[in-house]
Amino acid sequence: MLLPVETAIAREATAPQMLISAARAATLKLANQRAAAVPHAPVLICGGEPFSLREALPIADPALDLRNPLKGPFRAESLDWEETAAAALELARIAGILPAFLVNPSNAGESQSIAASDLADYSETGALSIATRARLPVSASKTAEIVAFRSSADTREHVALIIGAQSGDKQPLVRLHSECLTGDILSSLKCDCGPQLDAALAAMADEAAAGGWGVLLYLRQEGRGIGLINKLRAYSLQDAGFDTVEANERLGLPDEARDFPVAARMLELLGARTIRLMTNNPRKVEALTAAGVTISERVQHQLPDNPFNTRYLATKRDKSGHLLK
Repeated sequence: MLLPVETAIAREATAPQMLISAARAATLKLANQRAAAVPHAPVLICGGEPFSLREALPIADPALDLRNPLKGPFRAESLDWEETAAAALELARIAGILPAFLVNPSNAGESQSIAASDLADYSETGALSIATRARLPVSASKTAEIVAFRSSADTREHVALIIGAQSGDKQPLVRLHSECLTGDILSSLKCDCGPQLDAALAAMADEAAAGGWGVLLYLRQEGRGIGLINKLRAYSLQDAGFDTVEANERLGLPDEARDFPVAARMLELLGARTIRLMTNNPRKVEALTAAGVTISERVQHQLPDNPFNTRYLATKRDKSGHLLK
């Protein structure tokens, strides 16, 4: 039985072992042990005593590292249920919680079985369909149309905003924009999401004025797929001096966890199979191409930095491979 550490907070459970990610194990200096040395593999650890809440939370949450610098010693143990463990960590990411579990805990309540095959139930691409569509006047276009997508396998509802008259004869200008509450709604200066969104809509309006059309795919994948709370945890680590990639690694999470095939399915449902993609991210080009979307042109989409996001943009360029032009 596995119990997420964040759930254990309310239950005061204890357990003889913990399951953590390889990235978090590396932060805890366990990667020199054979059982913890495989990159990206789940890691099973034990200590001298069962893990209590007081001990488990600082192991799971790197935001507590400075307040709890001395941890362990821990031993990484062999794991003969690795596929199930990997599925559990991925389900934690999907749920937006810390990827850490108490293993066979006491005082945990009713158990719930988990299997590696459970991940397939959360693969929403094939089940995605158009739920409804309506006219939505926006500042960039008074005749815009919004299309809502829903999957029976996921509670997230993605949307597309179509600007201009949709035409099968013309290749739309497309922007994949992942949800960013802090940037899109609160005008955060830590990222460039809000300005990117506004600039994309303005570019699509220009496209429509010239007789073309554009599609903004708004994907409900906050924090590049790690969720809002984990994104804010990463912000806290950035305040301590880590860049965006390092912060995610210390959380035990990938720096890129978005599901781009969902965007490909949305385009398929809209009848847009050949597009001009507005992005500086080669991963988006590769992912959409692999999913069967033909990209006739990559359109540069870069905006000036500010004093608060300079390092963020540099990290996207230097560590995530974003292009400058």
